[in-house]
Amino acid sequence: MKRQVNPTASSPLRTAVPAALVPVLLALTASCGDAPSTGAGASGPASTLERNQALHIPMRDGVRIAVDVWLPDRIEPGTRLPTMIRATRYWRARGFVDAPVEGDSNFDEAERWNGAGYALVLVDARGSGASFGVRRFELAEDEWRDYGEVVDWIVAQPWSNGRVGAYGVSYAGNTAEMLAVNRHPAVKAVAPLFNDFDNFGHLVFPGGVLTVGFLESWSNRTRMQDLNDICGLSRVSGPECDELRREVTGVKPVDADPDGALIAAAVAEHEANTVPFGAALEYEFRDDPFGRYDETNVGHRRSPSGHLPRIEESAVAMFIRAGWQDAATVNGTLGRYNTISNPQHVFIGPWDHGARNDADPFRPDDTPVAPDAAARFAELVAFFDEHLKEGGSARTPTEINYYTLAADRWTRTETWPPAGFEDVTWHFGADGMLTRDAPSESEGEDAYTVDFTATTGTRNRWYTNGGGGDVVYGDRREEDARLLTYTSAPMEADTEITGHPVVTLHVASTEADGAFIVYLEDVAPDGTVRYITEGQLRAVMRAVTDDAPLYRKYGPHRSELRADAMPLVPGEVAEISFDLWATSVLIREGHRIRVAIAGADADTFLRYPRDGSVPVLSVQRNAIHPSAIILPMKVP
Repeated sequence: MKRQVNPTASSPLRTAVPAALVPVLLALTASCGDAPSTGAGASGPASTLERNQALHIPMRDGVRIAVDVWLPDRIEPGTRLPTMIRATRYWRARGFVDAPVEGDSNFDEAERWNGAGYALVLVDARGSGASFGVRRFELAEDEWRDYGEVVDWIVAQPWSNGRVGAYGVSYAGNTAEMLAVNRHPAVKAVAPLFNDFDNFGHLVFPGGVLTVGFLESWSNRTRMQDLNDICGLSRVSGPECDELRREVTGVKPVDADPDGALIAAAVAEHEANTVPFGAALEYEFRDDPFGRYDETNVGHRRSPSGHLPRIEESAVAMFIRAGWQDAATVNGTLGRYNTISNPQHVFIGPWDHGARNDADPFRPDDTPVAPDAAARFAELVAFFDEHLKEGGSARTPTEINYYTLAADRWTRTETWPPAGFEDVTWHFGADGMLTRDAPSESEGEDAYTVDFTATTGTRNRWYTNGGGGDVVYGDRREEDARLLTYTSAPMEADTEITGHPVVTLHVASTEADGAFIVYLEDVAPDGTVRYITEGQLRAVMRAVTDDAPLYRKYGPHRSELRADAMPLVPGEVAEISFDLWATSVLIREGHRIRVAIAGADADTFLRYPRDGSVPVLSVQRNAIHPSAIILPMKVP
């Protein structure tokens, strides 16, 4: 099954994919972003004469990791190339029966990197795809150590120039950053794109609130991938499944596995993988064990954010992209920037997860993404060329380039928050007003019974991170009728908000627990309500602590540890203070600012309290207990 390039061959299988497989191919694409072995797993050097090889590399503990190696066509003996790694837990490649090299699911990607002068190595993470092993949890130590050993193997190959980089979107962006944790001298640069720097705080449990809508579908899909259940992924059974399996192997096998025996053996080991959704339902605080294998309470080590000292010691240069409305990952991008000294070239744009769609709510939903995919790839190549090729400068600017929603404008800054913005306090007032005037002692409170039917739908910032597509909240005016809202007078001039809003609620509840969700919105003169950003906090997570955070945060710091849990006392006023996810937006003259308060998002978050009770909230707005939001504004 060694694949040779036939430059005149057509690619029928790349245009004749079975119809039943089309939905799963699209889903997997959205999720990612991301010498042959003997039967025992031993590997020798890959031949420089072969365009593509699929093989197993044995790790320190004997676990065999599946990789695809792509080299430029007709590479000359003695040629030395830099290497790009993309490691994923979503299958390094899809397998088609008797496919020519041009029919490989990664052919186009390989063509781009090989054409740019790079070898490309694609990796199935331990416990996934065609790799052996068990996934105790995502990004466990044994997984990221594997990636360092893959680099050992690469630099020993006759075609390697001894320099390696890594890139990827989403989970593959996580693995790119985690590769740096090994501090391997060959790894000079990485590009974590739209990655989950702190997957507890920025994706799965933002503010301690479980994103059940995203996680359940993601967990189900990855479970089927780990078990190589191509029919389940394609939602077919019976004769349709049989037909599909005659054309599709599911994950791509290694070359030494013509009968699928090695994949079957690997899948048998994957049966023991932790199922993330089931584990998350039993998990609440950062130091809780996640699943049956995680008994060491190391929640902070399940994300790149828990390894920052080692990443900084690696000194790798970083090229980073993030979107304002891609889960809460932008806060990770900014927190990393202000915590470690690695060169970081950062772009924060109006993008959904992976920049597949433009997500600026002030532009039409079908607005083309800018820059386009070709331009973004060129930027990536230029970055890696400086660090991995002979004659490169080995320099990367440390700067943030950010887009301002509604303004269609990019700004460059070397500091965050950027200069020129002033924290402006907006108070919650009578009759649903948001005002600059501080409340008097005689002002009162607003009662709100949590509406558990309230929703932001399934095209929001949380679903996009799991392959949910474009972020489209639409006009929020009808949904706001279910919430408690405070709205400003029309703005007297164009005003920019850039940074991290911080909300402080003084509130009494009838329950000891609950979710507090706060939306920042723009209200146009015609009444259209556009979503800008949000923040959330589970009530029992409200304790503010003095311990040093792992990375720079921009609102009150909470440990989110079980020992610091602080339930509400029903009927007593408590302070609930937290930051909203960072944003940059222009509020036009004549538009109004709205703060909307919810206790639920039916399609997105787990219900709190979990016992099914319905909290009644009393939001205070007086001089003794003022409720307000601080907005970083450029005041005209």
